[in-house]
Amino acid sequence: MASIERKHVGKRLSEVVIHGDTIYLAGMVASTPVPDDPGEQTRDILAQIDRHLEEAGSDRSRILMATIWLADIAYYDAMNAVWDPWVAPGHAPARACVEARLAQPKYKVEIRVVAAR
Repeated sequence: MASIERKHVGKRLSEVVIHGDTIYLAGMVASTPVPDDPGEQTRDILAQIDRHLEEAGSDRSRILMATIWLADIAYYDAMNAVWDPWVAPGHAPARACVEARLAQPKYKVEIRVVAAR
């Protein structure tokens, strides 16, 4: 039976859950959200993802799937302007990107990934 390891555990969620060789990250929002700047919020989120994956023994080239929520689909191009150069060349994950109401109005982008070790 594969073990389950949890990192950055809070009352409501764990930011990282590792089951066997699969890493699940919780939905990440900007740690210091720049108002009305979805590109900068995306940059902040991707840096968090890089740190969590490194801590779990992986990196962005091992991302299997990403789910991206945008508070307004009009942010799609600004988010992708940061996302596209960040994705490891030749290792684009399966991805979904949708518009959704996020937990607080200050958040414009939320990203969740699943990766392999």
